Amino acid sequence: MPRLSVNIDHIATLRQARKGVEPEPVAAAVIADLAGADGIIVHLREDRRHIQDRDLRLLRQIVQSKLNLEMAATSEMQRIALEVRPNIVTLVPEKREELTTEGGLDVAARVPFFKEYVDRIQQSGSVVSLFVDPDEKQISASKKTGAAWVELHTGAYANQVSEADKDREFLKITEAAKLAASLGLRPTVDDSGRAKLEVHLFDFAGDLYGRHLRIDFLHKIRDEEKFADLESLKARIAQDCDVAKDFLAASERG
Repeated sequence: MPRLSVNIDHIATLRQARKGVEPEPVAAAVIADLAGADGIIVHLREDRRHIQDRDLRLLRQIVQSKLNLEMAATSEMQRIALEVRPNIVTLVPEKREELTTEGGLDVAARVPFFKEYVDRIQQSGSVVSLFVDPDEKQISASKKTGAAWVELHTGAYANQVSEADKDREFLKITEAAKLAASLGLRPTVDDSGRAKLEVHLFDFAGDLYGRHLRIDFLHKIRDEEKFADLESLKARIAQDCDVAKDFLAASERG
């Protein structure tokens, strides 16, 4: 089912342009939350052109859905993310002269850097998403960093005029989402998407990209749980795998 997250950056843009205290982006977040939004998105830019540090800290206290902090991969922003601990941190490229984000991160050129950066944030409890172009090289590199999600940049599609060009760019996005899903990443397009079924295949190292698999539900292991950190989640997945293998082995014997 599609989910809606609301970006409140430009409410803050109006406030900053008026050099006053209104309109209040935090109040807008409350309205969106009460109206049933699945999340609130803010971009704390290095030049603080709209959202301010004060906004972010207040939002962390009052947002009841999920708070998604978009930010550049800098040491300053990492420090802020570790202090505030939003539900989601989306790393985006940033240029001071741009009006809005113009493209995706070049993750492929800096995999070791992003791996260390992502790991530190996710160890604090925030989920990290990487904002990338719908490009196979960038998505494959994103997988290597350990990031939980990718968000696909759709600017090229939005800028097309002819239907043929729109179809071409839309196909790129579709194929990129399929690749991300097959690599184990959870793809989101502009922070909206469908929940994905994650399947673990035992003793298999082949390539299933583009293939259709039939999944049969045979046995429930446990109810859904919320984990305090990624290490706890990994440990539980390992236990679940052992339980599943024992169940399958017993089914074959009997």
